[in-house]
Amino acid sequence: QVQLVESGGGLVQAGGSLRLSCAASASARTFSSYAMAWVRQAPGKERELVAVISGSGRSTTYTDSVKGRFTMSRDNAKNTVYLQMGSLKPEDTAVYYCAADLAYKTSSRYAYWGQGTQVTVSS
Repeated sequence: QVQLVESGGGLVQAGGSLRLSCAASASARTFSSYAMAWVRQAPGKERELVAVISGSGRSTTYTDSVKGRFTMSRDNAKNTVYLQMGSLKPEDTAVYYCAADLAYKTSSRYAYWGQGTQVTVSS
């Protein structure tokens, strides 16, 4: 069982930056076994995988719309993953969820989820 808590969301102007954090309750040894993902959901839209990182941190995958603007990383010693978001656009506005799974998935079907953090980008 993994519990996830996101932080760092907020209101930012277009072109600005935000860093999201997600802290996991698992032990360090267990945490490194999990692939971690950021998934977002905008009003009236389906959930969309934004980025995923492997347990070791060596592999990452991004959805096309955020490539070159967002960077996902993890610190297994701190049981935390991050999403550094830059050059933000109004269309990035969504609730951002942290998710975990033993499998590295490029879909949004993850086993464990946080409560989400709101990101709003004003034009």
